[in-house]
Amino acid sequence: MSTLKVGVIGVGGIARTHMPGWEASPHTEVVAGADLSQESLDRWSAAHNVSRVVTDSAELINDPDIDIIDICTPNMYHADLSIAALEAGKHVICEKPIAPTVADVDRMIAARDASGKMLMTAQHFRFSGKSKAMKAEIDAGALGDVYHARSWMLRRIGIPTWGGFLYQKHSGGGAAIDIGVHILDLTLWFMGNPKPVSVTGVAKKVLANNPKQFSKFRRGDLVPQDMDVDELAFGFIRFENGATLVLEVSWLLHHDTDMEDMQMWLYGTNGGAHWPKVEILQSNYDTQQTYNRQLQLTNDLAEPHAQECIEFAQAVVDGAPSPVPAEQSRQVMQILNGIYESQKTGAEVRLD
Repeated sequence: MSTLKVGVIGVGGIARTHMPGWEASPHTEVVAGADLSQESLDRWSAAHNVSRVVTDSAELINDPDIDIIDICTPNMYHADLSIAALEAGKHVICEKPIAPTVADVDRMIAARDASGKMLMTAQHFRFSGKSKAMKAEIDAGALGDVYHARSWMLRRIGIPTWGGFLYQKHSGGGAAIDIGVHILDLTLWFMGNPKPVSVTGVAKKVLANNPKQFSKFRRGDLVPQDMDVDELAFGFIRFENGATLVLEVSWLLHHDTDMEDMQMWLYGTNGGAHWPKVEILQSNYDTQQTYNRQLQLTNDLAEPHAQECIEFAQAVVDGAPSPVPAEQSRQVMQILNGIYESQKTGAEVRLD
């Protein structure tokens, strides 16, 4: 098969983490980039030796020589760009969240099905060696049936003050959609992606309302007071199979961590597990002993942002299923949208 030509839309920070993957893949070559900022394009072009850069993404989408579109824009632009690319006959890898609403995800799935091309969400935590090792143990039955999980991604003064993160019109949400999507997607994947049926939750600003609230990311930056997205989101989720999940996410919590604490506990009928320690906890009922088993096969094949691009390209070449199916990303957005709706109504939200 000839080399797959890749066009990147949105060449800022996250796109730079994808480039090592495209460069390492034996199947791909990045041939063009698009961004609204000429300054960003010039930096990216020089750093990665890609000469073709444009400010109109339609030029890449409609180029018949480009096979893959890599979408790394702010969230609110994911759906329309992905749909246009799919309709133009491109395979699409789209940064997380795949889209800010379930309705947008449904439009993307319909466009994927009509085009016959691949659509994948760039959920890079799935592609670490630790995650792959634990998923293999779970799939082999180490936990039995997972009936409850606890997961959180908590930052202490770790709010992104640049770009469009703090504004609904660009991001579609705050901490829930920015970082909650990571730990939620990983948790659901480990649980086997059971169907969510209801959500109770809160999503709001608390510490960000302080005009002196600062960010550790950029010394001297204060949180703008016109920020209109959530800094925290907490939720309780029920699934069709009877399992439950407690989710906690925050950019600004007074939590005992230098910057970020991302953890998950899974509880099953045969054992429990912790991530990222990648530890399995089980019991011997005959000897009445408990024991913990540390997994050792945890080396990364490549940095996870790069690995997701390598595996996406390989799946395209092999005609294999998407490594992160859009239907699974739809479940993630069902839950996060449900938390937002529960905040508005003050009640449990039933999911379709």
